[in-house]
Amino acid sequence: MDFKHFSQNGKILPIEKAVIPLSNIEYSYGYGVYESLRVNNGMVYFIDDHIKRLIESAKIIGINHLFDEDFVKKSILDLVADYQIETFNLKILLIGGATKERAVLNIFCLNPFFPDRKLYHQGAEFITYEYERAFPHAKTLNMLQSYLAYKKAKESGSYDALLVNQNGYVTEGTRTNFFCIKRKTIYTPFKKDILLGVMRKAMLKVALSNDYKIVETNIKLDDVKSYDGAFVTSTSSKIMPIKSINGIVFNIPASLKELMSLLNKFLEINFPFAIKIISCII
Repeated sequence: MDFKHFSQNGKILPIEKAVIPLSNIEYSYGYGVYESLRVNNGMVYFIDDHIKRLIESAKIIGINHLFDEDFVKKSILDLVADYQIETFNLKILLIGGATKERAVLNIFCLNPFFPDRKLYHQGAEFITYEYERAFPHAKTLNMLQSYLAYKKAKESGSYDALLVNQNGYVTEGTRTNFFCIKRKTIYTPFKKDILLGVMRKAMLKVALSNDYKIVETNIKLDDVKSYDGAFVTSTSSKIMPIKSINGIVFNIPASLKELMSLLNKFLEINFPFAIKIISCII
């Protein structure tokens, strides 16, 4: 789909004006934060959660700006008003400046990405990559190592790469949150070590309300095979079961299949159009 407009500092502008000067040192050095959101029929999924994380990410890396949560929300809703019957993604870029007045808030539309539906039944293949992000709770534009990890995964035919820190613990994917599961207990890396994903939050809420237990722990790469299964979450994939890590094969246990179904029902209730997207995938 062609998107003809974007938002800059709250103003709707022609997409042709979406340019960044070559002299913008903050952008070229990755001094910015971002969010990716899903939109369907004018409804923005988890809009408040994404905005809160954007503002928090900016705070973590010291970006001063003039945009509060209400301003960002209005800017998003003004932009999506032109696309009421479409399914698409939104990307928000908040670029820092020498002063708070020079910070720039760009919001633009992107065509959606849907994983191959067979992966939800068969599971997805992953590799590992040794790297840990400097600011785990901030969704920053410093994505070089994550890009290289994801590129390596794609070159190997894998869905994504799982990041392993210097202590040998699996922390997260390049764009996903990572979990292991044993019966109805979900194991997640410690919050201090990871990006607190929006879909992660929704999944944990659903799990807790359906008698699953949540345990924060360090997960050694060598220990993953001792669990019943493993999976990742993200805005684009919801829950994606893991088929293999570095060629080591895992099952998709019944408790994980149940959790996937429960999350789908949660999205159906809270986002009336979400099930249309999910049913096209699964």
